[in-house]
Amino acid sequence: MTLQVCHTLDRSIAVSAGDVELFTYTYRPDTPTLESPKPYLHPIRTLAGEVVSLFRPHDHVWHKGIAWSLPHVGEHNFWGGPTYVHGSFYVQLDNNGSAVHQELTTLSAEGESAVIGHRLGWRSQAGQPVIDERRALTAQVLDDSTWVLVFETDMTNVSGAALDIGSPTTKGRENAGYGGLFWRGPRSFTQGIVQSPTGAGAGGDLRGMRAEWFGFRGRHDESGDWSTIVMVDDAANPQHPPQWFARSEEFACLCPAPFFSEEVPVADGETISFRYAVVVAAGDHGEEGTRHLADQGRSALGVRP
Repeated sequence: MTLQVCHTLDRSIAVSAGDVELFTYTYRPDTPTLESPKPYLHPIRTLAGEVVSLFRPHDHVWHKGIAWSLPHVGEHNFWGGPTYVHGSFYVQLDNNGSAVHQELTTLSAEGESAVIGHRLGWRSQAGQPVIDERRALTAQVLDDSTWVLVFETDMTNVSGAALDIGSPTTKGRENAGYGGLFWRGPRSFTQGIVQSPTGAGAGGDLRGMRAEWFGFRGRHDESGDWSTIVMVDDAANPQHPPQWFARSEEFACLCPAPFFSEEVPVADGETISFRYAVVVAAGDHGEEGTRHLADQGRSALGVRP
């Protein structure tokens, strides 16, 4: 199935397979400062056309489909909203940074794959440089019901000082180690099925577990159909296998969180790199079928299942 790209200049890139738009990558958003502006993918669809992402939900307006979001980068908040301060819970500080578009370095579509290369400058709320980032997004159709997105990022500390990257848990809030590649699922996926390599369960029960991959099986309103998301961590990533921030109660989300319970220090001038595969499949594949989807994600990362 041939992929096509449609570039809305200075705004976004849409990638389609046939008559289905698989995702839009908004690289220059009009996000308010307090939501820590950053690129995001939304809407995200299966090959059957079902939307499997949620944009700016009223409970957490800084959640936007899939985004590379970090709540504690030194003193900066690149997640959005208030910052967790131990003893005071969440406090709105003047520290909401932005991941700012610099240039598109690659934009191509050939056969069943499409590639977006992107360079960004992470800036403090006051406009000072914090991180220079180079990222790549590669989409590939795997079969009639499944496609995969490989997300890669190289982040270089240009702040002039060491940066400790962490989470609310590293700052003192128990079992709230979110931060990294974060997926927010549709409202109808609430109370859906979270799948780990060892079995299925509720997000609250599996949160904090270390695993190479996690999946989420959810059902859509209107059609009643099911879809499955599987996120796979690359073995070369720091803190592999990561702890996972997962929820099915209140709302649906997945996040392989390399900074869940331990800060990762990045020296000035040092580069830290991450790779992930996000498998998007139509239907409920069950526990064994979801493991197969994870194998497909590993293959997309160049790892033999």
